Amino acid sequence: MGKIHEKVKSVAWPTIWLILACYSVWAIALWVLPLGPNIIVAGFAIAFHASLQHEVIHGHPTRWQWVNDAMIWPPLTLVVPYARFKATHLAHHNDATLTDPYDDPETNYLAPDIWDDLPRILRTVLRANNTLAGRLSIGPLVGTGGFLLCEWRMRNVSVVWGWLLHIPAVSIVLAVVIAAPMPVWAYYIAAYLGLSLLRLRTFLEHQAHERASGRSVIIEDRGLFAFLFLNNNFHVVHHMHPKVAWYKLPALYRARRDHYLRRNGGYLYPSYAAILRQYLWRAKDPVAHPLWRR
Repeated sequence: MGKIHEKVKSVAWPTIWLILACYSVWAIALWVLPLGPNIIVAGFAIAFHASLQHEVIHGHPTRWQWVNDAMIWPPLTLVVPYARFKATHLAHHNDATLTDPYDDPETNYLAPDIWDDLPRILRTVLRANNTLAGRLSIGPLVGTGGFLLCEWRMRNVSVVWGWLLHIPAVSIVLAVVIAAPMPVWAYYIAAYLGLSLLRLRTFLEHQAHERASGRSVIIEDRGLFAFLFLNNNFHVVHHMHPKVAWYKLPALYRARRDHYLRRNGGYLYPSYAAILRQYLWRAKDPVAHPLWRR
């Protein structure tokens, strides 16, 4: 089963068409739409571009990774260098360390000893960030701040190189934005909206669990957000078969639904709407990792 579609053998044309469509929608938002609607459309295009970056990181849409990277390199979010996103996300795919407060770069948990030493005001902010309302509102600030702090503390050659490559890439994006009719301040709001939408995807992708296989979620959603996130809601399937293209994940899940739910211990939600109803004002998890050994 682990061999299913694990190699990219041909061009994934659906992904190429989506990349072209994403840039087209982004350009329409910048150059054509009136103020207000352009912020919303640009925000969704920015979030969708990040989903496409995730797809490219896993080896799509061609067998030549440098071609794939070139298609998706521009940082439409402005704040996340593609090279650093790629490096940290591939490190995240070491399933043995999923949710590890130290070794999983994408974890939402802190080690209990670090949590205990935080100032009260910061703990209040992080508790609020663990509700869905908080994640969607202050989540981009909290997440980006934490990411930048980790990057600053590492400061190794790969981190510095990733940020150096980011400078010309983000300069090109900003040059396009400045040349467009859309005000720069409006684009900043759109970028924040895009980052906020991505927080809906990552809100409960992973949970603390004794078994690595029980840490990744299944959200049986087939609506707007499933498309926006390129079916990454079938997250345990993605982690088991990270090379499988986004458009094959639903069928792969349906074919062996019971298998994947046994695999993740029934960590299942029916839709993003159900998640919104259940966790909008309530935290799903504590900030401190509940299973971490001191």
